Amino acid sequence: MENYITFGIFCFTTFLTIINPLSIMPVYLTMTSELSPEDKKITATKAVITAFITMVTFAFAGQAIFDFFHITTNGLRVAGGIIFLLIGMDMLHARLPKIRIKKSEVKEFVTDISVTPLGIPMICGPGAITNSIILMGDAKTPALKGVLFTSMLVVCLLTLIVLLFSPRIIKFIGETGNKVMMRIMGLIVMVVAVELFFAGLKPIVRDILNIPAA
Repeated sequence: MENYITFGIFCFTTFLTIINPLSIMPVYLTMTSELSPEDKKITATKAVITAFITMVTFAFAGQAIFDFFHITTNGLRVAGGIIFLLIGMDMLHARLPKIRIKKSEVKEFVTDISVTPLGIPMICGPGAITNSIILMGDAKTPALKGVLFTSMLVVCLLTLIVLLFSPRIIKFIGETGNKVMMRIMGLIVMVVAVELFFAGLKPIVRDILNIPAA
């Protein structure tokens, strides 16, 4: 039982740290600023469901998918680092664009942004996908696999709660506080982006130059 608790705490803390729901909140609010409260809830729910399904899918079949398409986790880190860097630069300047849409396009827009960039890669990014694959390899028994998926679900539910209550949180801290938080989160996202990029690039360069790992 102690082994299950330890593994569960480890899974929960790693996913919570990697996903970081508070860092997603400014992006979510900016991208859904022109939507009604109901459409905002639908967007948040679809984004979290998309992220959860993606994590579970990669946990079960991630390594097989990577092998089939000759994709490496290092390549995924490099691509994710570039995406996060671009998003972080906009957040750092507090200038994520507000998107104006027609009423007839609301449903399509909600589906589009809930899948990407909110579901993937903001909630379920390279770190969460890689973490899913690694922890699935560590979960040797069905019970441990159940603990892993429960941890994923709990973190996703916490993320959904943060997104649903984000308007009240932002209202409480005010517009200035929102911009300050966005700049701080933008800086954090850019740091994560650089770390991801070089973490993936170093092994690739070593392979190209035939340099042994340190």
